[in-house]
Amino acid sequence: MTNLQKELKVLKESVLEMLKLVLKQLDKASEAFLNMDDALAEEIIHTEKRVNAMELTIDKQCENVFALFNPVASDLRFTISMLKMNSDIERIGDYADGIADYVVALNGPIDAKAVKDARLAEMFEIAYHMLDVVIVSFESDNAVLPRQVFKKDKQLNEINKASSTLIEKMVLDDTQKTREALYLFSTIKKVERIGDHIKNIAEDWIFYMDGEVLKHRKKVPKSTD
Repeated sequence: MTNLQKELKVLKESVLEMLKLVLKQLDKASEAFLNMDDALAEEIIHTEKRVNAMELTIDKQCENVFALFNPVASDLRFTISMLKMNSDIERIGDYADGIADYVVALNGPIDAKAVKDARLAEMFEIAYHMLDVVIVSFESDNAVLPRQVFKKDKQLNEINKASSTLIEKMVLDDTQKTREALYLFSTIKKVERIGDHIKNIAEDWIFYMDGEVLKHRKKVPKSTD
């Protein structure tokens, strides 16, 4: 194994570790918001510092690969993909942290019927599955699995779009619930954005594996699974 291969192996391990940490953050954010668990929310907020530190470390690792080894072909695609993925992974962590902040700020229960009608739990489950698929693809060097993510992202977009009417009705029915409605609406938006970042990660992984650029394309090639 060459020195470059060793550096790339370490880089991949670092990105995988960060992916798994952010997956845990997303899972905890879901539990914290759906159960209004202040203690779990505080744990997420505390862990966010570790996510940020990992992002800086990975950035530095990528810089070292570019500066010391001048990678080409697939090694270059890999390093570029890791650098771009690193940014999206950190943003997912930010959104999980933001949801935890909402739990702390609300400091109390939220209308359970509104949460159910808005399909927030379903959104969290979809986002978690999307990120888990990306991790499995990453671990197994699979370029087919991440294509499942695009259909799931459309589901998140549809739920997000439908939520506006539900939130509006919640406020009109009881103006005392306006504050709750705003936090619920903002959380839905954050989960939808998490889906967008996971989709970006999937695109970058496919770019590395197949050399195929999917960004800004209207249609994504279907999975053969």
